[in-house]
Amino acid sequence: MLAAELGRLTAETLYLVLLVSAPSLLVSLGVGLVIGLAQAVTQVQEQALAFVPKLVAVAIALAVGGPWMGAELVRFTTQLWSAIPSLVP
Repeated sequence: MLAAELGRLTAETLYLVLLVSAPSLLVSLGVGLVIGLAQAVTQVQEQALAFVPKLVAVAIALAVGGPWMGAELVRFTTQLWSAIPSLVP
């Protein structure tokens, strides 16, 4: 019983990590791909050209998706705290 509950909580934790980190990672991947293609076409290999747009895009993604991410983390934390009595024998 306890092992099954811990396994479920572990799986839900990993799923939440993937869910919450996905928007930032996908935005960074998309911007990096576009910048990489632009650098390959123009043959300009400047590191700041790749870093600054990704930084700005991820900051915007976090600003837009931040409330949702925070709400998901609060929901999970509340659920975790309420599950503690059932985990303690």
